[in-house]
Amino acid sequence: MATTDPDTTFLSRRAGLLRAVLDTIVPRDDYPSAAEAGGITFLARLLAERPDWAPRVDRTLDLAEQLAAPRRFADLDEPEREAVLAAMAEGADGRWFAEIVNAGFYADPGNGGNASGASWAMVGWDPAPAGGWPVSVPVSEPPRSEVTAAELLDRYDAIVVGSGAGGGVAAGVLAESGRTVLVVEAGGWPSIAELSHDHLRNPRSTWGLEPLSGPTDVDQTRILDIGQDQLRLRPGDPAWSNNAFTVGGGTRVYGAQAWRFSPRDFAMASTYGVPDGSSLADWPIGYDDLEPFYRRAEWEIGVSGSDEPGPYQGWRSSGYPMPPLVGGPTRDRLALAAQALGMSTRPVPLLINSVPYLGRHSCARCRACVGFTCPVDAKNDSQNTMFRRAFGSGRCAIILRTRAVRLAADDRGRVIGVDLAGEDQGQLWRRTVLAGQVVLAAGAVETARLLLNSPTAQEPAGIGNLLDQVGRHLQGHTYGGAVGVFADEVEDLVGPGPAIATTDYQHDNLGVVGGGIIVNEFVPTPSNTYRYLVDAGLLTRFGRDAKSGMRHFTRRMLRIMGPFHEVTTADARVRVDPSVQDRYQIPVARLSGGPHPEDLRGRDLISDRAAAWLTAAGATRVVPFLGRPIGPSAGQHQAGTCRMGDNPATSVVDPWGRVWGHPNLAVTDGSVHVTNGGVNPVLTILALAFRTTAHLVAEQLS
Repeated sequence: MATTDPDTTFLSRRAGLLRAVLDTIVPRDDYPSAAEAGGITFLARLLAERPDWAPRVDRTLDLAEQLAAPRRFADLDEPEREAVLAAMAEGADGRWFAEIVNAGFYADPGNGGNASGASWAMVGWDPAPAGGWPVSVPVSEPPRSEVTAAELLDRYDAIVVGSGAGGGVAAGVLAESGRTVLVVEAGGWPSIAELSHDHLRNPRSTWGLEPLSGPTDVDQTRILDIGQDQLRLRPGDPAWSNNAFTVGGGTRVYGAQAWRFSPRDFAMASTYGVPDGSSLADWPIGYDDLEPFYRRAEWEIGVSGSDEPGPYQGWRSSGYPMPPLVGGPTRDRLALAAQALGMSTRPVPLLINSVPYLGRHSCARCRACVGFTCPVDAKNDSQNTMFRRAFGSGRCAIILRTRAVRLAADDRGRVIGVDLAGEDQGQLWRRTVLAGQVVLAAGAVETARLLLNSPTAQEPAGIGNLLDQVGRHLQGHTYGGAVGVFADEVEDLVGPGPAIATTDYQHDNLGVVGGGIIVNEFVPTPSNTYRYLVDAGLLTRFGRDAKSGMRHFTRRMLRIMGPFHEVTTADARVRVDPSVQDRYQIPVARLSGGPHPEDLRGRDLISDRAAAWLTAAGATRVVPFLGRPIGPSAGQHQAGTCRMGDNPATSVVDPWGRVWGHPNLAVTDGSVHVTNGGVNPVLTILALAFRTTAHLVAEQLS
């Protein structure tokens, strides 16, 4: 009997059966069972958030009773119960339920399923650094200059849509140049405390829950084309391609790897040719054009790294402002293995303070970094660097939980401002705010969506889209890597984790276009450790073997991963779907396309090299990663939908980031990337944003 009742009453009706199933999934031993640790409370909270999952839970419990018949499941002995669960795990519902119960058991105590923190004690994990938190770490939130809808001015010198990496730079540079600036942010401004704890609503988790970094509004639907079918996606679905909706955008919760693109990354088509079915192209600018702005980003935002040269890197006009974070025993083991394989390695550059910098603390080396805010504020993001400067100028304000509905244009099609919409005390409002300059920095999906939703008489398919270029070439990174388990303990839990990388495979890989890097991963949370081991087939989903396996493998697992340089296709794209609209009657983003076959060959190359590295490090079993995205590759590394070029027939913005035909409309997010490099792209986004806004300021002053 299915039900849609999501509350505790629904669960209490079948409490006896539910407890028996939970305690078979995670049985009691020296540590509590799933039910004893709060599993029923966890499920009640879960279903209050996802009431659509209640029928699935009910079906799972029904199946347990059916397979136990003619006896009741609760009356079976433990081997019989495990046999029933094994039969259930042959179906999607049974697998999902076993995994979600374990997610609650290994998650942070605030989720209810690990109420006493018993599972963390069991596996030897704690979010705090090995030596404990510093005795006194006063952390001050950055200043806020927030305005409400009623406080909006009629006109600003500039409006910046989006507050992530590119939006923060644009706001800071424009405000410090003397302009009045309004920043429009669709999300809220959660505190450090709010974004530093939840392991299941972390954007690097895949449990189907909306990340606390936003969007937390389930109204934010996207449509995904899969063949002839269309899927409606929630923000918690990986294919939704989230990069955070909050002040600071993805920089609030990113891993902060701060790599420069290689000089060859700007000339991929010239270097390799254009594969069939690909839209691979050269950038209209090169590494030399961007180098001064790479340096500016490294020093003004703050990067810790090593000046030692590495393969394929470009020249540097100066070193890093901070030394690299020192690795632990894991790094040393991987360094010796790389040496045995003849691979070169280097420290990982990070937008994290290794020493006190710009008035903030150095990294405390905690175990919960990627996907979280930094408890000691040592991670350098937009809201604690460039927005601190922008708001400090007295000329910048931000409005939260507000959507840019469309770009406002005059009768000639010239952009004159932005139409905004929001909600105030339950009432929807809309207003047009004028500006001399508009900067788009909402991420590759939302920036394209805004342009496409801004038709004019001159450009009826959307501003910048006269030649059907907006939204095309959507890309992110196809990842390769491997998971290895060892006979001895190898996970040192020294945060943030990434301490060693090889860049040997960025280029010159026989039979493969482009390349990528391989990096040791961030210290995983216990719930993600469970996910990685299960997905790799190294751990059963439930029962005593799963529980003892977590105790054994948590410190004996290493995961090394790396992004691969995609060749892009014109059919991987963002469009808008007028038949599906959000609460403000704005057509939602519709995603389509997928990775090019060359991208999957590249993924396999990185996975093969990663597996060899782990084997050389002594892993007793290694499983290469062969996953691929459902739909186009995007996610937190999304790029490409407003491609930069020197020809308006094949690009959306000119070499200075301005939309063709609109000198007062610029783009400063990853949308402008022609290709996305074989490394994490955030430093390139920052550098391009500095270059674009510096040019805007200089041009208007001349």
